[in-house]
Amino acid sequence: MATSTSKINKTYWTHSNYNGQIRNERLEGNATFTFPSGTTYVGEFKDGEFHGHGILHYANGAKYEAIWEKGVAKDGQYTFPDGLTYDAEDWKYCDGYDRRFYTETLHGLKPAGRSQLKDREPREQIPEDCYDVGDGIYNPVSRVVTDYHGEFVRNADDDEHQWIVQTCRKGWDENVGGQNPRLKPDISKLKN
Repeated sequence: MATSTSKINKTYWTHSNYNGQIRNERLEGNATFTFPSGTTYVGEFKDGEFHGHGILHYANGAKYEAIWEKGVAKDGQYTFPDGLTYDAEDWKYCDGYDRRFYTETLHGLKPAGRSQLKDREPREQIPEDCYDVGDGIYNPVSRVVTDYHGEFVRNADDDEHQWIVQTCRKGWDENVGGQNPRLKPDISKLKN
């Protein structure tokens, strides 16, 4: 049986795009596959699946480089958008002993009075009544996460909604407690 190899550039109904080699009408060979989210896989395919060396490039600038076997990553390395690589055995970033951001480990801490609330500086503005969830902005009324340019990322389920409301940075200031009388003594009791 003769094999035929050619190249295609095809956009699917899911808005995914495959640009690369085909063999016997199957996605096979070197190619670029772009997902609707903007994530792009550049690498080898076999029988329509990631197979061999390939890199997933995420829209936020992160990447995952791996050796793939029948669509499953067998050995890989994740690199964050700032260049930090994840190492499960020797992870020293943001652990129980050192809570600095990666950019702070590279460039030092900010001077007193200038807080660094995210690894990426300058940080994005959070609209009133919304939350910064790390990969975008969350609106608790619509329960939608959009990226920092306003493009849809995902809908939040009940568990994610609760986590965001309890954990993430808010777009507004709020009073989180009353005055501690031990820290601000009653002046009338101090007079002779």
